[in-house]
Amino acid sequence: MGRPRLIVIIRHGQSEGNKNREIHQTIPDHRVKLTPDGWAQARDAGRRLRAMLRPDDTLQFYTSPYRRTRETAEGILETLTSDDPDPSPFRRSSMKIYEEPRLREQDFGNFQPCSDEMERMWQERADYGHFFYRIPNGESAADAYDRISGFNESLWRQFGEQDFASVLVLVTHGLMSRVFLMKWYHFSVEYFEDLRNVNHCEFLIMKLKKDSGKYILQNKLRTWSELRRERAALKAKEAKEQGETPGSKDVAKLEATPVVARKWGGCPEGCNHSKHFKIRRDLQELRQHDEASANTGLSPSKGANSNGTVASRRTLGRRQPNNSDDDSDDPRGTHPPSIAIDVTKAREEVVSSPDGTPSFITIEDRLRHNLNTPKKTTYLHVGRDFGGTYSGHASEEDLSESDARERLATKAARVKNGSSTTTLNGGSGKESAGTNNYSSSRHAHANRLGDAPSNSDQGSDDGSYEAEEDLDEAEQMDKSLRGSVY
Repeated sequence: MGRPRLIVIIRHGQSEGNKNREIHQTIPDHRVKLTPDGWAQARDAGRRLRAMLRPDDTLQFYTSPYRRTRETAEGILETLTSDDPDPSPFRRSSMKIYEEPRLREQDFGNFQPCSDEMERMWQERADYGHFFYRIPNGESAADAYDRISGFNESLWRQFGEQDFASVLVLVTHGLMSRVFLMKWYHFSVEYFEDLRNVNHCEFLIMKLKKDSGKYILQNKLRTWSELRRERAALKAKEAKEQGETPGSKDVAKLEATPVVARKWGGCPEGCNHSKHFKIRRDLQELRQHDEASANTGLSPSKGANSNGTVASRRTLGRRQPNNSDDDSDDPRGTHPPSIAIDVTKAREEVVSSPDGTPSFITIEDRLRHNLNTPKKTTYLHVGRDFGGTYSGHASEEDLSESDARERLATKAARVKNGSSTTTLNGGSGKESAGTNNYSSSRHAHANRLGDAPSNSDQGSDDGSYEAEEDLDEAEQMDKSLRGSVY
């Protein structure tokens, strides 16, 4: 059938918690059961629902997993399917009944505290706002709104099924009924907070309008503002009958009684946290000096022993030179001249790293690093993938199996003989110069990062392996402590 023609929202019957709120101090909220009056309300709701339905209607129930809502659903089904006084066209076997945890009551924080503390919490919620106030260790109505939003989306997906029931019944709680309507009809937060609670086993009926496909709420919701207007009108009528000026007593009472605003945040009974917390003296002085500098707008002194701000006392980091050979026209790429470090001056001042943070590297380490750090060459190396400097060094050169075996044999012969003049095929060196040049141009060895050696060309005809000796020396130095950059 698709969308149901009716959506009926029913609040549970009277529970023991509604009759005595202190029961929540010892019994979990989800285990609170119905009172005898609550059972009677549930059975009466089943009879009223039966009178609303058509004989050919199909029903689907969703109920909160709390005990009071499950008992309410049981009471409704008891009279809905009963053959007393007349045979019922509805059978429980033909209905779909589900427990839906997203319809559960707002979480009030496990076992509730004493009645006085709960009353204080309700007053605090009234001042803060019912929708956004979060119960300690519990939920706010906004949290419940998130839950019900997901449930509404699930309903709309099920409405697309052709065999969906013609009447949908939701057995839930008072606040969740209002939150459901808020989500469905896009109520504002102010209107939601103005809504009064739903009565026990009261029906909220949403009827489908076929021409527009929208659900029209058949109930007139009660609001607190309307209740205040009704009470004010009743008082004015009583005062008029008694010949008194309307509102004169109330105005006199308000003028005589001062209104004291309640304070919930901060420390309502006086703050004594400073007795248990002391800020460090040096940090307090820094904070005071920073605040004074910010207020006066004066730049702090930059002397070595001055008590400036934290940011001003930090030595400015030197610009980190960029050694990228790709940007030859960038002045940051030029190598700065070697500058000797004044150890005496360095001991007096704080030596900072390039990013401005304090450095713990000793002066001796800096001098040793300055002397032994290898310098990069100033010319561009074309990588194997024809990119910038050292590009493609991690990729393997495309070689056939025979070429790979030939290269391995050459390296093995060079290590065994200790000679750098061994030919590429590992032979006796009696091959012609043309063959040697061909092999050299085709199997030229790369430097330590996989690029062509700087002093040789792919098409060179000398067939020498001086670059390979440089390669071995570079690898040994790079693996040594001198060449390590870590």
